[in-house]
Amino acid sequence: MQWALDEALRRSVPLHVVNAYAYEPLADWTMTTEQEARVRSEELIDEALSTVSAGRPNLPEVVRLPVRGPAAQALEEAARGAAMLVVASHSGSRLRQVVLGSTSMHCVRHATVPVVVLPAGDGHHTGEPATNEEAAR
Repeated sequence: MQWALDEALRRSVPLHVVNAYAYEPLADWTMTTEQEARVRSEELIDEALSTVSAGRPNLPEVVRLPVRGPAAQALEEAARGAAMLVVASHSGSRLRQVVLGSTSMHCVRHATVPVVVLPAGDGHHTGEPATNEEAAR
């Protein structure tokens, strides 16, 4: 998200931060309402933004988008009309990616805007794009 913040500032455009959350009332073992799942999604967005914006003198306009549904489809839909979609890869195993699929790969194949895929890392960005889960508009 740091790279996306920097890029939004450079381009003078708002940053849309998307978090896809799952809520399946008949399959979920926890006693959670959809509203509670959405609130938790909003909290995750706020926590992530707080972490990456600490100490930054300037921030772009930020639009928070908690979206119910699978991450790949949520990001693809949220990116329609955007300048670009920024996603970060995770460090999942090759087997996991083959069995479950890759959100970043789905976005690269289906998004209607340029996709920047950043590598999973320790939170320090180098400013160089490379390979999944936050979106920038």
